Amino acid sequence: MLALACDRGPAAGPPPAKSEPAAPPPPVAAAPEATPAAPESPPMTPPDLTALTSELLRQHGEGQRARIERGLSQVAALWRPEDGDLAAFVREHFISEPVALAATFARLESVFEQIDGHTHEVGREVRRATDVDTGPLLAVDPLLATYDPFAHVTEDLFQAKVGFVVLLNFPLTTLAERSEHGPKYSRQQWAEVRLGSRFGRRVPAEVRQAVTRATADADLYISQYNIWMHHLVDETGARPFPSGLRLISHWNLRDELKGRYADPDGLKKQQMIVKVMERIVTQTIPAAVIDNPHVDWDPFTNAVSAAPASEVEADAPPRAVVLDGAREDDVRYRKLLANFHAARHEDKYVPIAPTAIARSFELGRELPEARVRALLEQVLTSPLVARTAALMKQRLGRELGPQDLWYAGFRGNAAHAEAELDERTKARYPTAEAFARDMPRLLQGLGFAPAKAKFLAEHILVDPSRGAGHALQSLRRGDFPHLRTRVGAGGMDYKGYNIAVHELGHNVEQVFSLYSVDHTLLAGVPNNAFTEALAFVFQARDLELLGVGKPDPASERERVLADFWATFEIAGVALVDVAAWHWMYDHPEATPAELREAVVKIAQDVWDRYYAPVLGSPGTPLLGIYSHMISYPLYLSDYPLGHLIAFQIEEHIQKSGKLGPEFERMASLGALTPDLWMTQATGAPVAAEPLLRATEAALEGAGAPPP
Repeated sequence: MLALACDRGPAAGPPPAKSEPAAPPPPVAAAPEATPAAPESPPMTPPDLTALTSELLRQHGEGQRARIERGLSQVAALWRPEDGDLAAFVREHFISEPVALAATFARLESVFEQIDGHTHEVGREVRRATDVDTGPLLAVDPLLATYDPFAHVTEDLFQAKVGFVVLLNFPLTTLAERSEHGPKYSRQQWAEVRLGSRFGRRVPAEVRQAVTRATADADLYISQYNIWMHHLVDETGARPFPSGLRLISHWNLRDELKGRYADPDGLKKQQMIVKVMERIVTQTIPAAVIDNPHVDWDPFTNAVSAAPASEVEADAPPRAVVLDGAREDDVRYRKLLANFHAARHEDKYVPIAPTAIARSFELGRELPEARVRALLEQVLTSPLVARTAALMKQRLGRELGPQDLWYAGFRGNAAHAEAELDERTKARYPTAEAFARDMPRLLQGLGFAPAKAKFLAEHILVDPSRGAGHALQSLRRGDFPHLRTRVGAGGMDYKGYNIAVHELGHNVEQVFSLYSVDHTLLAGVPNNAFTEALAFVFQARDLELLGVGKPDPASERERVLADFWATFEIAGVALVDVAAWHWMYDHPEATPAELREAVVKIAQDVWDRYYAPVLGSPGTPLLGIYSHMISYPLYLSDYPLGHLIAFQIEEHIQKSGKLGPEFERMASLGALTPDLWMTQATGAPVAAEPLLRATEAALEGAGAPPP
């Protein structure tokens, strides 16, 4: 899932590229909750820099005034008493001579690539056991996963005065400056901007480590959150799902629901999955049924009973059989609160973005929250939602329900039973290694020349994932990104294949955006939504690569409608995610139970406003099911943005007819601001209108009922 560090520097280690995170080891002791960091000396009161400015002007000339004034201001803002003599430092380290300044830039760019790259590799290795299916977890593995090797890097560089050399000599820009002047920057200027942004804040290592502990603990909790579907029973005791089907929440539950549209008994199974999801959000799910194949559960009545020995899977891990039906005691919301409290410790150290919400949008996405919300609401309130829902109702021949939030009828796989697709993928990919061997063919099928496909395949490593799957970037040339995909004992099922193709899109972007950029300081893409968008481009072609679908005008209409409905679905989820964080900031002393009640109410309100008019079921908390809310704080807005961006990219690729070369060109643009990247990639800034226009045309072509 994520391809870059949102903060554009080493203060926080980059998470895996994220459509699906790492997951399910057996239960182990959780890491401790995040704790407040030890107090540190605050920055100095900014000294009077007038005399020092005059001194530097006499030494370096009036032509350096703007650089001197800006550099002194940037350094003084973060200088602490223990850092020593500020005046002596700036006298020695202000650089006015162009050749020396260029050499310093080149040296820092080269060194930071190595620091970031090798530190990232350390982080990858300490998390390997929890991310990769290497066998049973040891008790020490979750503790290793909480270690953040990036936590001290920025502060160490400040203490070594390297950070201050950067701030003294290179610009630290605001988002407003980058948005206004960025189109006129040269590539060198953009690289200098990204160099300066590495040191825009000085967060104590203890604070960063606390954040890492909280997110790692939440990630471990989510990675173990599996439901054994064969042990869901209805009122008659029947088992609608096959033996051995173990699904992680929410990813596999959602995909199982989507895969049941071709099943004659699919509606009943979908409604059961919806009830499971609602129980998870409201925390009325019995604790005993989580990742436990030894008990049966009726999610409608919430009754729990011991599973007959004949129904327990032969390879099922041992678990105690607890039949008291006690609910999961707000664990989900304790993890969310732990992330919030850890993030709050960082707030005072980032005055330009003093909340996690502001940092997520202003520093991470480089898109203001208000603009993102407006884009999402433009989709949610579009009259095209009702028209699309009417077409779905027409095709299904029934009233719509909450399960149709994940309607899969606009995709080619809706015509193929899940079992048929599973049979194909399991035969082709019995192991993760088999997928790795097939990557050159897949990439050529996506339009890359044979030599380029070979190069890409040689630069991507494939690991068997504990979880649903994720893509993990590399941060230095010479290291390779990792594709993590989940492969069951019988081979890779279609869900795993679909995710793996998505992750392959991330990995290809990661190779190009590191190896093909002209400055490694520009490595990556503008934000996580862009790497998601590029991954969606690959994922949309998974059936074609599997040999069961080919594009034509009708399938293109279906693709547009699928993109629109997927954007509609995830836009509300993103609003719930952000609203939950606003609520926590408004209620910082809230208990897990109070947070649960608030999130349920927020999810219900968003559903009733945007979804109940077309899907019914007013009051469902279904929009609160996404696991990202717990393990990847404030990430979910990247998905609807990613869909909008992906559509613009797809539209451009369709016109050019050259997926491979255009994908490479776009991914090599680097970490520019979102609108500038999109303008250079497709000719227009980020917008919802292209998707809405195409959706209206697709509805007309598909014979949708009139408005």
